[in-house]
Amino acid sequence: MRAEEGNTVQILPETMLENVEALLEAARYGDMDDVVRLASAGVSLDSKDSQGRTALHMAAANGHVDIVEYLISMGVDLSASNAEKNAPLHWACLNGHVEVVKKLILAGANVSVLNSYDKTPVDEAVTRGKLGVIDAINEAVAQAELIGIRVS
Repeated sequence: MRAEEGNTVQILPETMLENVEALLEAARYGDMDDVVRLASAGVSLDSKDSQGRTALHMAAANGHVDIVEYLISMGVDLSASNAEKNAPLHWACLNGHVEVVKKLILAGANVSVLNSYDKTPVDEAVTRGKLGVIDAINEAVAQAELIGIRVS
């Protein structure tokens, strides 16, 4: 809901919540147009839902490389953690999204971050048998170190 006061428009809390939910859904389903539209409308790209998830969590979990790249370019928090302390890199690893994993690491995502189960993103990949992700992590970490990006 919006309430107008003179020439200013005040966004009420329920509208902000709806916008955050819309942003996360757009990121989850790969709708770049909606992600950009909501960002242009002033919705913070680092907004979290009730479970602590951000647009980057949703895009990373679902393998939407284009949205992940856009969010990184907009300076979102790569280490944002949800209610279980999972960072977006955890979700990309456990779902086997190799290209997303590479993008996150090369952008500076911490590969050593622990979730509430004391697991790193690498641990999640191993647990799920995502061998391609493990190779991608090793490759991306080596590339990051060569260009001076700290990833742990």
